[in-house]
Amino acid sequence: MNHRHRKLLHALFSHPMPANLDRHDVETMLSEIGAEIDRTNHGHLIASHAGHSVSLHASERDLSKDDVNHLKKFIGACGIDPARDYPL
Repeated sequence: MNHRHRKLLHALFSHPMPANLDRHDVETMLSEIGAEIDRTNHGHLIASHAGHSVSLHASERDLSKDDVNHLKKFIGACGIDPARDYPL
């Protein structure tokens, strides 16, 4: 994983919660951690990894705070710890 995606992964878990995460950057970061990405006809982005999945609204450029919360829970459920697995 390149440094830009590592910074994005760490930004997801920072305080205060980021509100300007680009959807495309998040999508490529999820692909790099091994998640399978699918798109639905209703404008959603579905990421699946390690038996878990998350649905994000793909129509907006930046992720909403709800999507960021869902993404944090998804990454945690997959057993990924940014500090341990992808240190800066």
